Amino acid sequence: MTSDNPSYLIIGGGVFGVSTAYYLIQKYPNASVTLVDRDAYDAESRVAASWDWNKVVRADYDDKVYCRLALEAQDIFKSDPLWQPYFHQTGVYWTCRSSYAQNVINNHKELGRDDDIIALPVSEARMLYGGIFDNADYTGVKEVLINRASGWAAAGDALRAVTKRCLELGVKYVTADVAALQFNGRGSCTGAKMKSGRVLSATHTVVAAGAFTPTLLEMSAATSGNPGLRAGERILAAGITTGMAQLNEEQHQKYRDMPVGFQGYTPDEGKPFIGTLPPTKDGELKWWGSKIFTNTREVLPGRHISSPPPTFDYNQWKVPGPLKQDIVESRNLWYGPASADWEMTKHRICWDAFTTTSDFIISPHSASKGLYLATCGSFHGYKFFPVLGKYVVQMLEGELSPDLEEKWAWDRQRPDSSENVEYPNAEMKHLLQPTSKL
Repeated sequence: MTSDNPSYLIIGGGVFGVSTAYYLIQKYPNASVTLVDRDAYDAESRVAASWDWNKVVRADYDDKVYCRLALEAQDIFKSDPLWQPYFHQTGVYWTCRSSYAQNVINNHKELGRDDDIIALPVSEARMLYGGIFDNADYTGVKEVLINRASGWAAAGDALRAVTKRCLELGVKYVTADVAALQFNGRGSCTGAKMKSGRVLSATHTVVAAGAFTPTLLEMSAATSGNPGLRAGERILAAGITTGMAQLNEEQHQKYRDMPVGFQGYTPDEGKPFIGTLPPTKDGELKWWGSKIFTNTREVLPGRHISSPPPTFDYNQWKVPGPLKQDIVESRNLWYGPASADWEMTKHRICWDAFTTTSDFIISPHSASKGLYLATCGSFHGYKFFPVLGKYVVQMLEGELSPDLEEKWAWDRQRPDSSENVEYPNAEMKHLLQPTSKL
């Protein structure tokens, strides 16, 4: 295959990979575009962070770049027939312990948006929505941001629908476990080898493998003899626990019209943003814990990095007691004693890839021609699903704007994580009781 006849292999069928395939096949209908993922796109359960019961879709960013991109994506969620059925505009209720609310409001104004977005004092805000958040944690809260333009999406359903549309347009989907990237004698990436031995070749290989990315690059460095492939300090794989409670009919009626809730913390409090989402149509209400944890293990002899558990499903459903307790503590920060008798029905560990700044990496890999990265959702990437591929294609073609090229660069110099409340804050083995195994 030559550059005159480009072909694309995308490793990872989450939002980064699927959105990239969607934009590529629309721009180049006759191109060879292949998605490869360890799970079938319509599987009942997947390891992709993008596969979930529901995910937040919001534009409440104090970073102006992500605010702009999120607004662009949100407009598509609201208007495009492909995405619109999965979006629910419930609004967002965000407790702010910093100047976050005012920064978000200023960004919207500067971007020319007149969304229904306001900041309220706690005394006024906690009476909204029938007082469902009256028992939330307001310690240190300066004000509450209300953005009625935001909401949530049925995440797994949307991912499945967009993937199906990609296949209808001509994208090939291969269900396989990737073992390592492949290279020619000049060190250029030519595709990937599956654990089955099958080789998928392409002129452009895009690694959109989320939490598996550092492990894949480690394995590829070992098989190719090119240590420059390793992620090093650039990417950190980490997990967080999510939980769902089955509400009874009376509880469902009380919470069915609630907004997405966020507890916003600062580095001084040592917690990430803790969120809760409105109940699904089946009356299951979800939130997530405050522990974002690494899982350092030996992926190759002498090579210790953070990596999901080495099972096919990342042991995502085997949630030990201490992590379930993290869910209880986060639930109490929202709903207080009234939630003590709720029936917990599901727990899941969700894995993703992080940078110290929570910026994505959408960039060529400097150690190999033909190799590209589109990853590091840092637990906030889903909401950009409708536009991620647009910017990945721009990157592939050298057309990213200078500010995005710099922000998402593979070799960018990044500050440490001290000011990033969303960066992993614990090692999984330290959170678990001595007898727990994951």
